[in-house]
Amino acid sequence: MLETVLNIGAMESIPQIGQPAAPLRLLVVDPDAAVRSACAEIASGLGYAVESTGDLSRARSLLRGQTTDILLVNLTPASSQGLELVSEVKLLYPDTSVIAMTASSSVNSAVEAMRCGASDYLTKPFAMDELSAVLDRAAQTHMTDTATRQLRERLRLSQGLGAMIGRAPEMEKLYRILSKVAQSTHPVLILGESGTGKELVARTIHAYGPNAQKPFLPVDCGSLAPTLIESELFGYVKGAFTGAHRTKDGLLVAAEGGTVFLDEIGELSLELQVKLLRALQEKEVRPVGATHRVPIRARVVAATNRDLASMVEKGSFRKDLFYRLNVVNLRLPPLRDRREDIPLLAAYFLDRISRERGRKFTLSDEALRTMMRHDWPGNVRELENSVERACALSSGPVLHLGDLPTQLQQQGIEAQRAATAAAQEASAANASVAGVKTLADLEREAILGAIRTLNGDKLQAAKLLGIGKTTLYRKLKEYGVADPQRDE
Repeated sequence: MLETVLNIGAMESIPQIGQPAAPLRLLVVDPDAAVRSACAEIASGLGYAVESTGDLSRARSLLRGQTTDILLVNLTPASSQGLELVSEVKLLYPDTSVIAMTASSSVNSAVEAMRCGASDYLTKPFAMDELSAVLDRAAQTHMTDTATRQLRERLRLSQGLGAMIGRAPEMEKLYRILSKVAQSTHPVLILGESGTGKELVARTIHAYGPNAQKPFLPVDCGSLAPTLIESELFGYVKGAFTGAHRTKDGLLVAAEGGTVFLDEIGELSLELQVKLLRALQEKEVRPVGATHRVPIRARVVAATNRDLASMVEKGSFRKDLFYRLNVVNLRLPPLRDRREDIPLLAAYFLDRISRERGRKFTLSDEALRTMMRHDWPGNVRELENSVERACALSSGPVLHLGDLPTQLQQQGIEAQRAATAAAQEASAANASVAGVKTLADLEREAILGAIRTLNGDKLQAAKLLGIGKTTLYRKLKEYGVADPQRDE
């Protein structure tokens, strides 16, 4: 019976999945007792905590009573109950991965199960290595999704990671990649415009990686002279140059298994690029002035706002170093490409400033609308500075358009003017279509007609119209009329 269901003869080896902190919980649902038993035996041997049942009601009870990481469910062509269970699970327990089992004649059921949310399927009879491979894929997917959720929750709770706030699709993609990258020690190249949070991402990779307790050592390759960068990275021995009164380890050695963050790597000179490449390839450095080499165990994370691929083509950046650093590539989206995150970021910065100053700040609707329209060339850093400036200049708890930087104020005023002009044009167009005059036109005719009737006596015209003298002169100024009697 087992050979019929699982095709044991096709098995050569059963791959072992990497064990998580606790065994993944697997629920097998199949009315065939032999199939249930065989699947449970194989899964138990792979390290899963297994429950099994042939009854759908019992399956629902088990799902309610405990966390189930993976569901392995049989689909019967004659009944839709299996598909209904798949739909229920993805609705009520979205973190549970679903694998559908189906007879060879009911592949359409498997396709439908995938549409309902199943992540994989098996066609009976299947070999033991097929089952183990599918379980392995489901386990890897489940653990990756779990790591992503945990990372997002940590980012949300961490008060020091404001620039990682975001729900835009670009940020969701970044979270998924970070959850994987953080668990390795491969070199990472972070690309993005200034102010997008490249160093923040580098710190996140380090903080949630296996060597989080080790040092995180940043160096700005664009702000230091080449000689200083060399001594910072590789270290030096006593007497190597004037002022070298003692031997000092470089950052690549001092990291001791931690992370060295090379910010603005595109500014590194070609000579230093050669030395850095050799250090990464050979995993050792020669300090300035030394004749010996020192082993290194640092993870290197680099970042730049420049186009390194273009620099490689022009010969200003070494191709071999580019490939060495570009093992994993992260491209950070500019803020203008994730505008839906602007309110979240602004709220985060306002909350932080409110706590620091013991005073609550909020944004007016007009100020927020203006911020949403702005392109933010300085990205998240510019947004943070703008919020801080507004809080510093505001005379009250509500931040208005006038509290924002001058450029944003001008944009807001221009937007208001454009909206007013558009409304006036729409009103005039509607009036023209309807064959009637606008109230503004009627008002103008009444004022100018009264003044003409009274031979230019503005005071009497104002009394006749029932308006103040100041209002009358303001209206005449708006009309651009110096002498109403000569108007028209």
